[in-house]
Amino acid sequence: MKKLDLPMLLLATLVILMFVLVGIAIAFRNIWLVLLFIILGVAFMGYGISLKRKRK
Repeated sequence: MKKLDLPMLLLATLVILMFVLVGIAIAFRNIWLVLLFIILGVAFMGYGISLKRKRK
């Protein structure tokens, strides 16, 4: 069994949480929160991809 990579798992969970919060912000009809959570989600995803590239 492979060793669990906890920091990357937490980062992936954070990205998923940002996009869930986008859905909640849409429900509240708050465009500023939608934009904020989209930007944060993309930024966290980009950071995770850059970390993955550095490891290989």
